[in-house]
Amino acid sequence: MNMDPTTLRRLLRLPCTLAVVGLSADWSRPSFEVSQTMQAHGYRIVPVNPRYAEKGEKILGETCYASLRDIPFAVDIVNVFRRTEDVLPVAREAVQIGAKCLWQQIGVENREADQLARAAGLDSVMNRCIKIEYARLAGGHP
Repeated sequence: MNMDPTTLRRLLRLPCTLAVVGLSADWSRPSFEVSQTMQAHGYRIVPVNPRYAEKGEKILGETCYASLRDIPFAVDIVNVFRRTEDVLPVAREAVQIGAKCLWQQIGVENREADQLARAAGLDSVMNRCIKIEYARLAGGHP
């Protein structure tokens, strides 16, 4: 589904908390670069990666959680950096925690997860980069 600019602007309105599923601590990974940029522009980044959470590590200075269910505060957007086939359980958790949007990054397009999220009242974005959309809608490179 093609998201219109008005909806995307609404989703990206600050203040906004982004739970980033699959966020890596490796600065060369797209998940890190996108999250770092969004954080620099005022978005609260919440890393979700069990590999780092079990070690008590932080990413971008933020506590890392093993799952969306472990986050003790509200999340606006669940930004997914996982393979398409791994998104459905993430969508289920996004619904359970009351997130407002499921956002599947470029190259990630799980239609079943999209339908589940929409049926539960969440906005859903597939196959788009949140950083690119932010830059495009803000009128310049973030």
